[in-house]
Amino acid sequence: MVKTTAENLSPTRVKLAVEVPFEEVKPALDKAYKDIADQVQIPGFRKGKVPARLIDQRFGREVVVDTAVNEGLNTWFQQAAAEAEVTPISRPEVDVTGTPSAQGEDPVTFTAEFDVRPEIELPDYKGLKVTVEPSSATEEDEKEALDQLRARFGTLKDVDRPAAKDDFVTMDLTATVDGEQVDAAEGLSYQVGAGTMLEGIDEALDGLSAEEDATFETTLNGGEHDGEKATVKLVLKAVKERELPEVDDEFAQLASEFDTVAELKEDLKKQAAEAAQNRQGVEARDKVLEELVKLVEVPVPDAVIAEQLEQHFNSQGHTAGDDHDTEEHRAELEQNTREAFKNEVILDAVADAEEVSVDQGELIEYIIATASEYGMDPNQFAMMLDQAGQVPMIMGEVRRRKALAKVLEYAKVEDTDGKAVDLTAFVTPGGQEAVDAAEAEKAEEEKPAKKDEGEKKAPAKKPAAKKAPAKKKADEKDA
Repeated sequence: MVKTTAENLSPTRVKLAVEVPFEEVKPALDKAYKDIADQVQIPGFRKGKVPARLIDQRFGREVVVDTAVNEGLNTWFQQAAAEAEVTPISRPEVDVTGTPSAQGEDPVTFTAEFDVRPEIELPDYKGLKVTVEPSSATEEDEKEALDQLRARFGTLKDVDRPAAKDDFVTMDLTATVDGEQVDAAEGLSYQVGAGTMLEGIDEALDGLSAEEDATFETTLNGGEHDGEKATVKLVLKAVKERELPEVDDEFAQLASEFDTVAELKEDLKKQAAEAAQNRQGVEARDKVLEELVKLVEVPVPDAVIAEQLEQHFNSQGHTAGDDHDTEEHRAELEQNTREAFKNEVILDAVADAEEVSVDQGELIEYIIATASEYGMDPNQFAMMLDQAGQVPMIMGEVRRRKALAKVLEYAKVEDTDGKAVDLTAFVTPGGQEAVDAAEAEKAEEEKPAKKDEGEKKAPAKKPAAKKAPAKKKADEKDA
């Protein structure tokens, strides 16, 4: 067994002084001799049969010791961390201070500094008070729900007029950088004003008629020219508008389980009210978390935050100074990352206090919903998580969500009219679907035209499609 002494350098930083007895080092030395013997060819000896003394003469004992230490260091460090009962959350900075001498049986000694999660004193989180907006659905909400349903069953027809917001267009694009063509596409479909394509394309399309062209400057997204300034030529091929079906009993029968439009509207009214309650619940949950965080001082390890920021920008392929990796963007992302770290520490402590556990069904449900968010097959997504060793991370996320639901269950929530808010739907096991639906709707409303892919505020939230009354499906058709 290794001998370990732990020193707390700060609430989030630990230094271990480790001594590995020679009897623990010897197996690594023996393996190092064997590995070297397998790699060298010395006249008079078969490969793998070179004596240790000859290896010492030819290559030096130091080479063997260095090989053994490099091989064994990670194992010894893990043993030392387990003995000290600490869990690293950053890569350790290791300094080897002693190794076996040429003929001696000295121990290996080293120090390791790394970051750990801080220990916090959990405050009284029961009975937190928050105020939210009243839950009410307007006639406009009901009309919007009906229009969305009509849009699902609408048809596209060609129109002989300039393109305008919400029109559907077909176009050809050609992008050039410094006069050299870098990309081209024909027959692209797009809804004007959607903000899901290149920056500047909506302005270029506005007022443009079929067979007309326009040129605009933009920043490319994705590919080998990601982030570069480009000149894009757009040729508009067709303009179409969506023709919505009449709201009558025939439409109700086509788009839903109902026989009459009156029944359909009543159901949409009920759904609009439920959606409003869901939004109110999400607001309450977020405010309860804010109030909880205010009660606790959580030290945040700067090195861990810096490492996460670099991982984010490197994974996105950005370089310092480009349009994405700016000082303002880094500051915003750093703030979000620090808040996420504090949330996780606090909610993990609540989960411990409440003895929260995660069963397999809850884990599967979360994976299925998250796979949907990324447009992936759930089985493939689960396999990817397993291969990447991220299943424990996902379980931790689900556990924190359940912990926050417990805090919300204990909270005292009123609306601005002084009416107590019933949050039963959000704190029961089956109520999470409603929360997820409201979150998905909120995220869609707040989504900017351009988004830095992969950047998500933690704790992660799983999405869910909004409930619709339709039982039948219809594809959008061109008239």
